[in-house]
Amino acid sequence: MSDHCAPTFDQLAKSLGFSCQQAGGLVEFRNPFGLENWTLPVLECTVILGSILALVLAIVRLRRGDPTNLVLWFGATAYLFIIEPPLYFPAAFGISGHVDTMFAHNVFTVDFLWGRLPLYIVAIYPFMATVAYEIVRMLGVFKQYGAFVGAVCVGFVHHAFYEIFDHLGPQLRWWEWSTKNSLNQPFFDSVPLPSVVVFAALWPMSLAFCVYWFAGRHVDRGRSFTGLQLTWRTIVIGLLASLGTFILPLPATIAGSFSTTAGGVLYAAELIILSAVAAVVLFRQWQRLRQDPADTPHYTNNLIRYYSAAYLIVFAFLWATALPDFFNAVDGKTPNGDPIGNLWYTLACFAVAILCVLATFTVQHRATRTTPALATV
Repeated sequence: MSDHCAPTFDQLAKSLGFSCQQAGGLVEFRNPFGLENWTLPVLECTVILGSILALVLAIVRLRRGDPTNLVLWFGATAYLFIIEPPLYFPAAFGISGHVDTMFAHNVFTVDFLWGRLPLYIVAIYPFMATVAYEIVRMLGVFKQYGAFVGAVCVGFVHHAFYEIFDHLGPQLRWWEWSTKNSLNQPFFDSVPLPSVVVFAALWPMSLAFCVYWFAGRHVDRGRSFTGLQLTWRTIVIGLLASLGTFILPLPATIAGSFSTTAGGVLYAAELIILSAVAAVVLFRQWQRLRQDPADTPHYTNNLIRYYSAAYLIVFAFLWATALPDFFNAVDGKTPNGDPIGNLWYTLACFAVAILCVLATFTVQHRATRTTPALATV
């Protein structure tokens, strides 16, 4: 696959410490103790374990009559395989004249597609989507406010969890962005603002809307699905979520093609509006659940409640170990030359994520009369 070593990717790979030409084939395994630094295997373990547990939960819930989590898990994975490969191999998809390499992942313990796709990236899509969706679902937002507002809240929660990770990755050499690619402009410190808005908030919003519309709302009404019905719905969810990711930021994308500043303003405006709506809705819903036990959701998800807390603890530790280099940075670069993220924004995201997790612990939950086992999974 040396013919797929585009100049930009080759340059990014070399800056990360590996060779594009020598990256393995479809699958490559490495010694986890021989990676760039010790944080890479910690990241892998945290995300991959979370994704596996989310899949196990989805299968358990499917057996108990609720396929929503399984559709969500595979819908997010379908979205990944629709969106990511063209970004890795623009020439192979015939779009190299319009899309250059946007980023390169470092090499991890398990990599796919000639060093482009680490296993943890495959895992992070369904993992974080499940965390955000289930937090919003546990608070009863979908039932109270409907598919669109519930999806907005999922985008907001996902954004908080994702940006904690997104603003740390470049400093710890988990990946490197192409600073010259116009699609990455403008940058928000070490992170492209389009990534902050689109991949952290708008794609999970699009996915959540599709999952609830095609599966969740029907499950809430007691409807069951056959295997074939779940399969086509999952495929459609992946396709439509991808389309939604293109449509939702379209005003900013168009404006950005004429002016980086105008595009940045519109990206930020979309995120601000989404965040304002979601923050108000989540707070009011939490108040409602605290004040009126009759409105309490039909189930809780103990796995997600506790594992989301564990995720935050792990990333608090990773950030703490990165702070010495962060504070020694000059002109946005650590002594090793790695770009730093925005600490204040990350702290705000930590605060939002912690409050969302605490909210799931501070409201009462009651079991459904039909499937009580779902209340304790």
